[in-house]
Amino acid sequence: MELLDILQETTSATSLEDVKIFNLSLIDFWDFGKLLFRLVFTVGVLYLLIRCIYDKGSTGRHEFIFTYFALGVSIFLLCFLLEDVKLELGFALGLFAVFGILKYRTDPIPIREMTYLFVVIGIAVVNALANKKVSFAELFLTNGAILLCVWMLENWLFKNEGHIDIIYERIEKIRTEDRPALIEDVEKRTGLKVKRVDFTRIDFLKDVAYLRVYYVKEKRDEDTKNVTSENKPEAKEAEKKS
Repeated sequence: MELLDILQETTSATSLEDVKIFNLSLIDFWDFGKLLFRLVFTVGVLYLLIRCIYDKGSTGRHEFIFTYFALGVSIFLLCFLLEDVKLELGFALGLFAVFGILKYRTDPIPIREMTYLFVVIGIAVVNALANKKVSFAELFLTNGAILLCVWMLENWLFKNEGHIDIIYERIEKIRTEDRPALIEDVEKRTGLKVKRVDFTRIDFLKDVAYLRVYYVKEKRDEDTKNVTSENKPEAKEAEKKS
């Protein structure tokens, strides 16, 4: 009987909007147009953020581009299609919490890449859940402000700065007064123009120190994540165990 009712409703419909399948409209041109417009707008904003700011920035990594696009579009569609459900702020914060806990545990994400991930989620949620009380002018301004803020941070405050993690065996140079000599030694052995050095860990048993070296980035270096000193066997052993 249900199949016959569906066929009768389909044949008696005067337009596509009247056609219903299992009590679902075949198409609602107004809602479809709204979805299409917001989707195109969101994809455009994500493109500007990911390809024009992140990928051309000082720390852009190609392997995250696919993730950002796929995650942004998926979250947008999820939020938009569930717009009629009482989600709003609680649901949006829940998304941040879930992805904050997961963090793609198989491959730890650097802090800046994690920040871009939250920005992508934020853009998708804002563009999907903006209701009738929010005008398109306010929506454009919000997205533009996010893009402008990220661009200014990427191109002014942190322009051409990268970092690498080093296992350093000359532990006698870790004292504060020997910091210039340490930086000079790291520059000589790595060929990088070092800006500053932070100690992440010191192991006196193995006589090695774990350094995070911040340097001026002259070109994209995607494969220089870990540089290990090879002057002492202890350093090699520490690298295998770390």
